[in-house]
Amino acid sequence: MTVPLWPELRQAAHRVDELVAKLPEPGARGPEERAGLAAAKDTARALRTRYLRTHADAVYDHLTSGGADELRIAELVGAAADAFPALLPTAGQLAADRARRQADKEGYEIDQGIFLRAVLGSPRSGPHLLDAMLRPTPRALRLLPEFTRTGVLETTSVRMERRDGAAYLTMCRDDCLNAEDEQQVDDMETAVDLALLDPEVRVGVVRGGPMSHPRHRGRRVFSAGINLKSLHAGAISLVGFLLRRELGYLHKLVRGVRTDTAPWHTPTVEKPWVAAVETFAIGGGTQLLLVFDHVLAASDAWLSLPAAREGIVPGAANFRLGRHTGPRISRQVILQGRRIRATEPDARLLIDEVVEPEEMDTAVAGAVARLGGPAVVPNRRMLGGAEEPVEEFRRYMAEFALQQALRLYGEDVIGKVGRFAGRGA
Repeated sequence: MTVPLWPELRQAAHRVDELVAKLPEPGARGPEERAGLAAAKDTARALRTRYLRTHADAVYDHLTSGGADELRIAELVGAAADAFPALLPTAGQLAADRARRQADKEGYEIDQGIFLRAVLGSPRSGPHLLDAMLRPTPRALRLLPEFTRTGVLETTSVRMERRDGAAYLTMCRDDCLNAEDEQQVDDMETAVDLALLDPEVRVGVVRGGPMSHPRHRGRRVFSAGINLKSLHAGAISLVGFLLRRELGYLHKLVRGVRTDTAPWHTPTVEKPWVAAVETFAIGGGTQLLLVFDHVLAASDAWLSLPAAREGIVPGAANFRLGRHTGPRISRQVILQGRRIRATEPDARLLIDEVVEPEEMDTAVAGAVARLGGPAVVPNRRMLGGAEEPVEEFRRYMAEFALQQALRLYGEDVIGKVGRFAGRGA
């Protein structure tokens, strides 16, 4: 280890571990026990924050062999926990928390948030980590030969078919209105990687499939956002869902996938993307729309970002929404839960075309045709660089890593997701 941990940090971390070992399970602790443990955790977290202000780059260099190794976020926090055991939670601690409901967890992910804020906040280490997250996943690389041969992908959450130079990606979690969980994030990143890597694909299309849910049976639904039942059950993680989603497939929709087979004049392979919204796009569904080149919506569809109601941060929507709508509307939507219907005037700031539901197939075909030209990709690259500079995105995601971790364990969030999960989708 080239960067020794401070003795006081080791002692503070050890003190937290001692208390956790002595105390009852989180749900059975009394007020005094909870307060004492919270004070000990705060002491350790303050020391971690101070330590990483000075040593984040040295720690990152140690973990990545001076930048020679490209580690995705999950690999990075795992390696850091092994090399710096007082800095991040161990695999065993995370596994124990993973088995608990959100209300009964120790909150070890907050320590991951502290670490990732420091790494992403570094002008040297942060860009390297962002680039690592733009690499295709091992799963996508395994599936690529079969997809290029057949043009078909079938996963639990996503179906994708290549037709006439376009990849049609259908979100098909029909039981839960395409509410996102970690499985769907994995399937979406796999599909986005394959569409970007397949040389026969020129344009990608994302659409919700027909639902079996009793309230919307037979109707196409774009997305109900984060799966609150999974969050209540403790199955939505900071690293595996919230950060992987933003830095993985959503960021790839914006900037493309980094591959050694990319042309010499660009480090990424990128393509234009079309979204077709039917029924509604709630929360993460609306977040998705902010990264598309062309958004279609059925005339009876609506959008929302109920962040204040759920108590969490709506991904990178705080970063992107105001760039589309201006600050007043973004505050109404994010802070006050305003819904925007496809036919109202303000929707034109988020939606390119509004069509009758029965005309959606024709509208999708028209958008694909318009975005298939050879000059589209270089122009979208220039537009993206001007509209969403990567350094601004990196700084936003650094703060998001910690703020979202803290929100996951807020008492208001735990209470709300419990009530939502009890009511169902």
